[in-house]
Amino acid sequence: MAVFTWLKRRLVVVAGLLTLAYLLLPNIVVTVFSFNKPKGRFNYEWQHFSADAWRDPCGVADMCGSLGLSLQIALWATIGATALGTMIAFALVRYRFRARGAVNSLIFLPMAMPEVVMAASLLTLFLNMGAQLGFWTILIAHIMFCLSFVVTAVKARVMSMDPRLEEAARDLYAGPVQTFWRVTLPIAAPGIAAGALLSFALSFDDFIITNFNAGSTVTFPMFVWGSAQRGTPVQINVIGTAMFLVAVLFVLVSMLVTRRRGHQKA
Repeated sequence: MAVFTWLKRRLVVVAGLLTLAYLLLPNIVVTVFSFNKPKGRFNYEWQHFSADAWRDPCGVADMCGSLGLSLQIALWATIGATALGTMIAFALVRYRFRARGAVNSLIFLPMAMPEVVMAASLLTLFLNMGAQLGFWTILIAHIMFCLSFVVTAVKARVMSMDPRLEEAARDLYAGPVQTFWRVTLPIAAPGIAAGALLSFALSFDDFIITNFNAGSTVTFPMFVWGSAQRGTPVQINVIGTAMFLVAVLFVLVSMLVTRRRGHQKA
């Protein structure tokens, strides 16, 4: 009876911890198998502990090259989508113009549309334009599907902004540029950062749209898919674990910075 009472009082916490464990389970498996030394080509069964893959993460031919290409595309796609998406979000919230409702609806189409449909449509567009498939077609495609996520994140932040803060800055003789840099941008920064991080993750992880529009260019997700057909090197688990640890470290640093700012304000 005492156990049921304890569970009833902490049901939300227990459910949250179980959900978190379920979400982290694949990452734990990837981390564990990054220290495996398989006998064959496939890293699907545990054999014995080895750190050889961590000592030589680029030991597989072309893997680090595809990783660097994916990081480069993700970085440029994030910059392009964040810049364009932020301007579009401000325009949709702050200004009234014809077809504003239609633009708002069109923004959500890439998020609702199946990726294979968008991939085929973009491929048709590039072929009709006579564009050579490769780095630039991948980058354009990534900016296009990341744009909607940035607009949604920034738009939600801009809509929650208090316009009286900008009015107060103008009352204190701040010019439009100074008001934007000192008041508007800092308030909108969390939404912009969220959209940028989401864009980077989506771009780096994308396979379907990239596969349609890559030509002979091979990104890291395409390399992983190709390797899975003939053997999964342990180094793939090493890269996955490293990316996961970097993401966790980034989140922890952000939490510490936010908590420190909260203590300073208090």
